[in-house]
Amino acid sequence: MSTPSASLLRALAAFGLSLVLLAACKPEPEELAGAASEPAAAVRQLATHLQRNDLVAFARDAVPADLHARLDAAWRQGHSRWPLTELPLDDKLVPMLAALAAKDSEKTLQRSFDRQFGRQDRDLKEAARTLGLFGVQYVKNEGDYTQEERDHYAQVIAALGEWAQQAPLGDTALAQTTLSRLAPAARRSGLITDQSLSEAGMVTSLQRLTPFFIETKATFARYGLPLDKTFNDLRTGLIEQKGDTATVRIHYPLAEREIDTVVSLTRRGGQWYLTDYLRHAEDLLKALPAPPPPVAPPTTEPPPVSPQGDIDPAS
Repeated sequence: MSTPSASLLRALAAFGLSLVLLAACKPEPEELAGAASEPAAAVRQLATHLQRNDLVAFARDAVPADLHARLDAAWRQGHSRWPLTELPLDDKLVPMLAALAAKDSEKTLQRSFDRQFGRQDRDLKEAARTLGLFGVQYVKNEGDYTQEERDHYAQVIAALGEWAQQAPLGDTALAQTTLSRLAPAARRSGLITDQSLSEAGMVTSLQRLTPFFIETKATFARYGLPLDKTFNDLRTGLIEQKGDTATVRIHYPLAEREIDTVVSLTRRGGQWYLTDYLRHAEDLLKALPAPPPPVAPPTTEPPPVSPQGDIDPAS
């Protein structure tokens, strides 16, 4: 049975991966060919929103307005948590927030960390290496991923695995700093149950999660993974455009690696969107329970009429 500290560490690591995946990808120091194209600019815009900590704008620009409205309605009904479902282990986010927001969590989680991970650098590095190798093989061969996603995610996981092997994950002082920053941010969000997320709605929930998002990025920077540099240095270039579809190359730094991959985009209503984001959102909405059939209004029969045309007084 995993302890709160172990679950928290895994969830935070997954959250870091998700931030990179949500950026959707991008290219090198110099501009790529086709960087000025609309499809390439659409991908860069999403990364810019993440760099600026604007989760609301990210969700707004990731899908068309009509799809956004349906996702918001599904969120309020408890049927959707998009765009959080773009994160690995998205179902662990609320438990993680609840654990951090608990009374005296800084002390209890620190004690748990010290007992399990404190100064266990060798074991943690080996675990990171093993998980990295397993993760790469998994996304290459298992799961419901497109080929583009498999190629991209395999590079990301390999880079994060190498980073984790060098990061001071067993540093108790850094862990204390991390808990002292993340716990208050989790409490301020007030989002520690699925019901609280539904009641807040998608936009308000993303607004209230923003301080936690900022602190999470700062945490990874302290551990040697500056995600804002990833978002800032991300580059894009158009490979091909045919009608309402396009292929964009993306290149960005992640830890000690340079990630280079391609993504597909689809144009709707004159705007470009990542095809995988559209697919994920639409698949989610298709899986929603069908709404109940409308209830027919009660019918009232007119009173009987006598042969003389008068209303029967007995009625």
